[in-house]
Amino acid sequence: MSAVSVAPPAATRHRRTVPAPPPAGALHLGIFFLLVTALLGIAVLRHPERPPFQGLDQQWLTWMSGPHGGLQAVLAAALNWFGGPLGVVVPVGLLIFLIVRKRWWSTAYLLTSYLVGSMAVVQLLKHLVDRPRPANPLVRVDHGSFPSGHAAGAALLVVVVGALLVPVARRRAWWIAGALFTVAMMWSRTWLHAHWLSDTVAGASVGAGAGLLLWWLFRRGLAREGAVSRD
Repeated sequence: MSAVSVAPPAATRHRRTVPAPPPAGALHLGIFFLLVTALLGIAVLRHPERPPFQGLDQQWLTWMSGPHGGLQAVLAAALNWFGGPLGVVVPVGLLIFLIVRKRWWSTAYLLTSYLVGSMAVVQLLKHLVDRPRPANPLVRVDHGSFPSGHAAGAALLVVVVGALLVPVARRRAWWIAGALFTVAMMWSRTWLHAHWLSDTVAGASVGAGAGLLLWWLFRRGLAREGAVSRD
């Protein structure tokens, strides 16, 4: 009776989430968003007390001046907290995750995005433009109304998580959910009278723009990291 040779089972590859390449047009879209913030900033810088769109900002603020209570107050307070103390927990948690997984290019992209997009650029614009905030904000605020740091952080978080953790097949759903989250953050900042509407547009634009531009700049390193992870 002849022996039947059985091939040993193939080694199971260790699969993990790896960064997918940026979508086509990421560079141009990132530049466009940054230009939106730049143009808004120039307009405010020339007339800090009354930029060309102050009428729209004032009208929107009037619409946000209704009764401040109920579910809207809970949602606005939660978003204010998330963009403040809790907002640090998410990127720090993501940073620890990336370091544990030894995803060094992803770690570099994350750190650069937050150091440049969410801290350096936003704070530079706040002090450079020096726009007065709406009267009587309902939460504690820092110096400078333009741009909104909460809106910038929300948009940047959406792009960074989408770049590093979300598979390509699920990206469309993620972008839609992320856009809704960012719009909700923008609404909360105006509902709380912490920012003018144009401040939140500029904040979301600079956050998304910085995230997309840096994603494009880090694309080769992230691609090499992904290739190693699939071996």
